[in-house]
Amino acid sequence: MGPPGCAQNAEDVKLARTRSRIEVSAVRDFLYGGRELWDEHTEIANVVSEDPVFDKAQRPYLIRTERYGNSLKMMNRIQQLREEHHWSSREYSKACSLLDEPVAVDLHDMAFAPVFMAQASQPLLSKYGDLITNHGILGCYLQTELGHGSNVASLETTATYIPDTREFEIHSPTLTSRKWWIGGLARTATHGVVQAQLVLPGGRMIGPHLFFIQLRSLDDHSILPGITLGDIGPKAMDGYTAIDNGFASFDHVRIPKDHMLSKFAQVTDSGQYIQPPHAKMSYGGMVYIRAQIASRSGWTIARAATVAIRYATVRRQGNRGEDGLERQIITYPSVYNRLLPILSRAYAFILLGHNVGKVFSVMSERLASGDTSVLAEMHTITSGLKALSTNTSTQDVEVARRALGGHGFSTFAGLGRLYANNLPSVTYEGDNFVLDQQVTRAAVKAYKNFVSSKSPSESLLSPSSLYLRLLLKDDTNALTALISWTNPRDLVDLLERRALCLVQHHVEHINDADASADQRVSRAVTESFAAAQVLVFIKELPAALAATDASIITDLLTLYLLTTLESALVDLLSFGLPPGDSSPGRSSADPTSSLRAAIKNLCLKLLPESIGLTDAFGFSDWELDSSLGVYDGRVYESLWDKAQTEPLNKMELPPGYEEHLKVLLRRGQKLAAKNSAKL
Repeated sequence: MGPPGCAQNAEDVKLARTRSRIEVSAVRDFLYGGRELWDEHTEIANVVSEDPVFDKAQRPYLIRTERYGNSLKMMNRIQQLREEHHWSSREYSKACSLLDEPVAVDLHDMAFAPVFMAQASQPLLSKYGDLITNHGILGCYLQTELGHGSNVASLETTATYIPDTREFEIHSPTLTSRKWWIGGLARTATHGVVQAQLVLPGGRMIGPHLFFIQLRSLDDHSILPGITLGDIGPKAMDGYTAIDNGFASFDHVRIPKDHMLSKFAQVTDSGQYIQPPHAKMSYGGMVYIRAQIASRSGWTIARAATVAIRYATVRRQGNRGEDGLERQIITYPSVYNRLLPILSRAYAFILLGHNVGKVFSVMSERLASGDTSVLAEMHTITSGLKALSTNTSTQDVEVARRALGGHGFSTFAGLGRLYANNLPSVTYEGDNFVLDQQVTRAAVKAYKNFVSSKSPSESLLSPSSLYLRLLLKDDTNALTALISWTNPRDLVDLLERRALCLVQHHVEHINDADASADQRVSRAVTESFAAAQVLVFIKELPAALAATDASIITDLLTLYLLTTLESALVDLLSFGLPPGDSSPGRSSADPTSSLRAAIKNLCLKLLPESIGLTDAFGFSDWELDSSLGVYDGRVYESLWDKAQTEPLNKMELPPGYEEHLKVLLRRGQKLAAKNSAKL
């Protein structure tokens, strides 16, 4: 029998579900892209969760080497299940995504394989493509070095072409040129794609290019001559514990000439360089990974929101009502004002991820046919969204964890692990501050091109620079009418004007810009793009959902827009946006009070829907792996049961009692007795 209050917890969550008007199955299908994809998810989740290999009960108590060994077992089993159930590539990817323990095969599937498949020559694809697809070899993507990460142009590893033998020589000339942080490299990978400086005969430096290299023997997994590999050690807060992030050093290692990934850039037998159609073609792998990050960030936020809102619904603390019960903490403004905006961002980023995925598919098809015109735009969008979504998800998971109170610090809450595994996202695949610089440069270029155009029109603008169409209006930097905080179009208009004002100001002061200019411009431009996409989603909702569901999701996405505006208030007020508030009881000089009132009112309107909106994410208890986020609300029973699995609870005396604790106690007792005798 669990601690007191468990029955009330279950009743609270049941009652919350009856109050929600959301048709959970309909909204869930919408988030997953249709009933067929949800059914596919359910079927795969059932297979994986019921397999003993993926049991999570003992995971908190495994040391790092055991976690890595367990990850190999999971990697092997997921491949067996793929064969047994004849999973398609999409179904297999879904199965892998269900493993909330990052494993080395993730890096093969997400970084190594896509880069190889997109950029290898046809002969290389014919030789290794099936091996890569079927995991007959396992790869990693060796880009980051001890001394360089986001600055790819300055990587130090060299690939020198030797015409006499038609080989490339891969070499690590300095300590800082050692490849570092490479997931799957330390113990798992047999092969890799190396980003290295191409050096042609005569010492001509061409810049970073990609090379395919074998790292270990396929017979006994031994490291090949000239290569030094190892593990970089534990990560912060035990994040990515099961991943063998490694280092690599190359001592004049020779590889065949055709192991350069030469679908675009090539080197002739004599050592002449054939340029790719676009200078950034080799960055396609990073763009691919970034294209997935917004959606993954959305689902990460969704997990945190689900756990926190469910727990806040059943957790009672503080003032007692007429029924004699303490108040549900979700009803406190300080709680719902934190959690409901997080919920809104989960929906916004999941939907943004769907859209970016579609755009990337189109881009990939055009790139495959030699059309590089979309590469710069996709680079800008994915860089901006990567920075925005990872910054947001990292912050939101921690805010949600703190909303759990003291229990949030328990491993069994599930959010500490989620935070630790999500934390590196702000620096991998490009440090966010560096990505901000790239987005800002693209924005400045787009602005200058547009204002210098002889016939500027909206048709000249890309999605990421659509806010520049405001230059065609007379009221460029100000609104002529009061804002309606309930009208999404007005909110998007404000965010677009903020982007335009910041870009204009940055262009005018580009030689004396302040230290945070790149970050503020990038965020404004990216949030403008995201807001415009959210407006598209809102317009499409009535055709996708029933009226009530569409109305509730519209309110939720409007909350996303409002809270985005609230976080941008410094920028908005700096440029006189929006105008003063003339609503009754508000100061005409303060436009912020009505904005915050609108946020509060919308939160209160959405509060009864919060459980339904989180249920629509479709997470099972196995997927969430959180005692505080259990579907039935019996959080205290779950915490109690989990605590009983702690190995320390299975021994009468703690480890080291005889050698240390007993000695310490006896010494203290003797000293106390001695002091008492003196008195």
